[in-house]
Amino acid sequence: MSFVVIIPARLASTRLPNKPLADLGGKPMVVRVAEQAALSGAARVIVATDHEDIRAACAAHGVEACMTRGDHPSGTDRIAEVAQLLRLPMDAVVVNLQGDEPLIDPRLLAACAAQIRPGVPMATCAHRLHEVADAFNPNVVKVVLDKANRALYFSRATIPWHRDRFAQSRDSLPPDYAPLRHIGLYAYSNAFLQSYPALEASPLEQIEALEQLRVLWHGHAIAVHVTDTAPAAGVDTPQDLARVQAHYRVDGS
Repeated sequence: MSFVVIIPARLASTRLPNKPLADLGGKPMVVRVAEQAALSGAARVIVATDHEDIRAACAAHGVEACMTRGDHPSGTDRIAEVAQLLRLPMDAVVVNLQGDEPLIDPRLLAACAAQIRPGVPMATCAHRLHEVADAFNPNVVKVVLDKANRALYFSRATIPWHRDRFAQSRDSLPPDYAPLRHIGLYAYSNAFLQSYPALEASPLEQIEALEQLRVLWHGHAIAVHVTDTAPAAGVDTPQDLARVQAHYRVDGS
């Protein structure tokens, strides 16, 4: 399947200022993310940004970038603008890759894009959890699926709730129980992506602080690709940045 990757990248960050331009082995983080995306087989990789410094950094390394407005409420709105500016066909598949995922497995992008089909305008990914601490951690978002691997619900709560086992103990997970952790990677049909900014915010997303619940609330299907392995963690904190910088020092690429 042909698909386009768009990487939203803002310079402002409360926890890690100038994060997209952080040095990773001699290249800015946003460039490293674009290089990983290019390994996925994407027909095109574009960085979507509202800051000239990010555009210039991309240009210096041969990465395509597109300037956007600065008032977008989310990365999804930002990539929708880019898809419109570039006049992508309405049937194009667009993958939304966060600009702080320099170690993302490129195969995951292709697998996510492949979930888009008639009647399923959006897709994402998940992996199974095996640690009890993760299952009960509200910062670890869980998803439950129907028999066709479409999302029924996303939550910070422990879902599905193992009624009998958890009534006895929450010290470990039952052997037949492995909740799914949501991976924040998305694909859309461009037609749906263009309609997304007009969707009314839902009460569910406001309660859970999970934007993807807006899509389910409005009755649209989200396909979920379940991967066997957890992806490498992104960069949210100075500690995360130090970890990824150490990876590039060891890897040397």
